[in-house]
Amino acid sequence: MNMQQLMQQAKKLQADMEKKQKELENTNYEGHSSLVDVVINGKKEIVKININLEEDITKDDKEMLEDMIMLAMNDAIGKVEKDTEDKFGAYGKGMPGLF
Repeated sequence: MNMQQLMQQAKKLQADMEKKQKELENTNYEGHSSLVDVVINGKKEIVKININLEEDITKDDKEMLEDMIMLAMNDAIGKVEKDTEDKFGAYGKGMPGLF
C-alpha cells in the first residue's frame, strides 16, 4: 500500500468517526427511575427532567427524590456510554485510551 492510499484511508476513517460523533451528539438518551425520567444528549447534557409525582413532595421526600434523580441520570449516562462504545469500539481496538 502506498502513502497516498494510506492517507485516503485515514481521511475516510476520520470522516466516518466525525459522522458517528455527530450522530451520537444529536441522539437523546432516556434514563428512568421509579419517580424520575431524565433525557440527556450524547454530550451528556441534560435536555429534560420529569418528576412523576401525584402529590406535593415533603421535606422528608427530598432525599428519596435526590436518589431517584441520581438513578435516572446514571441510567441515561450508561446508555450514552454503551452507544459510544458500540459506535467507536472498533476504532479503538488495539489503541488503549483512545476513547
